[in-house]
Amino acid sequence: MDISVDGRRVFAATGGKAFDPAKPTVLFLHGAGMDHTVWTLQTRWFSHHGRNALAIDLPGHGRSEGPALGSVAAMADFVPRLLDAAGAREAALVGHSMGALVSLEAAARHAARVRALGLIGVAAQMPVHPKLLEAAARNDHAAVEMIADWAFGRRAQLGGARAPGTWMVGGGVRLLERVADGVLANDLAACNAYKGASDAAAAVRCPVLYLLGATDRMTPAAGARALIAATKDARERTLAGTGHMAMVEAPDATLDALAEVC
Repeated sequence: MDISVDGRRVFAATGGKAFDPAKPTVLFLHGAGMDHTVWTLQTRWFSHHGRNALAIDLPGHGRSEGPALGSVAAMADFVPRLLDAAGAREAALVGHSMGALVSLEAAARHAARVRALGLIGVAAQMPVHPKLLEAAARNDHAAVEMIADWAFGRRAQLGGARAPGTWMVGGGVRLLERVADGVLANDLAACNAYKGASDAAAAVRCPVLYLLGATDRMTPAAGARALIAATKDARERTLAGTGHMAMVEAPDATLDALAEVC
C-alpha cells in the first residue's frame, strides 16, 4: 500500500488485508537502517484478527521516498501526518529500537492519536559507539557487520530459525545492505542524539508494553528500567534467550505479548 505523506510516497505493508477505516489500526515502526520486512509475521496476524496492520518504511528506507528524517522528534511528528494520510484517527504504535524511541516520543507529543504502545529493544539512553558511527558515515560495510553481530542473540547466531534452511544473521546483513547510502548513519546519529526518552515515558498516559530481550547486547534489559518506572501504565515482558531482534528471533512470543495491548 502506497500512502502520500508530505507529497512523497510512503510504503506500508498491510499483512494481506486492505485498510479499513472502521477497524483499529496497529502501526509498526522499524529500527535503524531497516524496513517493514522485520514485521512479516506480526502484520499478517493482526490484519487477519480484526485490525489494520501498517508496517511502514520510514522516509528514505525500503520502498519509501526520501529524504530520511534527521531526528527522533521529526520522525515522531511524522506519525500523525501518516495516520491522517492513511485515514486512521488513532493507532497502537509498535516500535523496535529507533522505532521504539519514535513511538514513545510520538505518544508523548500526540497523545490523542496513540491508544497503546509496544516497545521492543528500547532503553532510556541509546548511545552508539563512535566506531560504529564513523563506519556508517563512511558507508563502510563494517557498520553492517557490527550491527548484525550485536543485534542477534546467541541462539540466533547459532541457528535458531524456525524455517529450515534460513539464517537470521545473514538475513539481517542483507536487510542492512539494501539501505541507501547515508541512511544508516542518519538513523544511528538520531538515536545517539536523542535524550528525551525518560521525559516522554513520564508524559505518556496510554498502556505501554516493554518487550525486552534477556540477552540483548544493544539495548540491555536493565536500560529500560528507568522508562518502566516513569511510565504510568507499564507492562513488562522479558524473553529468555532473545537478543535485540525479538520480533525475528522470537516471533510467536513477540506476537503473543503485543496482542495483549494492541
